[in-house]
Amino acid sequence: DPECKGLISKKEFQKSMETQKQYTQSEIEFLLSCAEADENDMFNYKEFVERFHEPAKEIGFNVAVLLTNLSEHMPHDTRLGSFMDVAESLLGYFEPYLGRIEIMGSAKRIERVYFEISESSREQWEKPQVKESKRQFIFDVVNEGGESEKMEMFVNFCEDTIFEMHLA
Repeated sequence: DPECKGLISKKEFQKSMETQKQYTQSEIEFLLSCAEADENDMFNYKEFVERFHEPAKEIGFNVAVLLTNLSEHMPHDTRLGSFMDVAESLLGYFEPYLGRIEIMGSAKRIERVYFEISESSREQWEKPQVKESKRQFIFDVVNEGGESEKMEMFVNFCEDTIFEMHLA
């Protein structure tokens, strides 16, 4: 798209996919048949990405969550291990966006809850002022107080971090 209009010809798109050598010819033909071209045999690349990439990304993320959860609950299952080997690139792609918190469930067991971390949140988390708050929090927790004080420090840390991320 040399003119940055978001349009690409079917021929250019096909050539680009063939050059990448990631897709079989039948997969390329299928993708091209899904693209809605105008009278000049051009199609809107942004619309194409929204139509196919975003749903695929959502499905991929959910598969990554499922596999991560299964691997934590069944770490020695050989069948799952084989599947994890095949899915290594998928897991690697989504790992930076996979957040997890642990909560005490109603049965007094720790439960893990997974969620997606947005790109903007990841960028804010790496800002110097937020990094300094994390460092100070860990130092304080290691060196001070009992359980109730540590819980209070954690709540304060969360509130401060949210505030700093809004300002960053």
